[in-house]
Amino acid sequence: MPPNLDGKRILVVDDDPDLVTAITTSLAETGATVEQANDGNRALEMAEASHPDLVVLDIMLPQKSGFLVLEGLKQMGDQRPRVVMITGNQGRRHRQYAEALGVDEYLNKPFRMERLLEVTQKLLAD
Repeated sequence: MPPNLDGKRILVVDDDPDLVTAITTSLAETGATVEQANDGNRALEMAEASHPDLVVLDIMLPQKSGFLVLEGLKQMGDQRPRVVMITGNQGRRHRQYAEALGVDEYLNKPFRMERLLEVTQKLLAD
């Protein structure tokens, strides 16, 4: 059974439409409001406008990388969302850089949707 995330706002940022659909469908079952962006610039615009509680963020994006988006999100101060970074890159350097920038969780693709739901619930627990 998916966690209950009623009232939470989640922004999913990835340029793979199939993955965005899968993540959005899974997260919508939690009761959260889920929005989507497919490039880094749009992700920052949407985050500043809607103030999501959580951003699921790919590293490799058009317009602006996930790292630059993460840096931008950090500048939101008290309204900074929690961030789960997702990537197909298996290298440690990317993970270490994301952690240095303050990412909350880091998942390598492919990942089980159940794992994303667990991480989401943990980060958004009141």
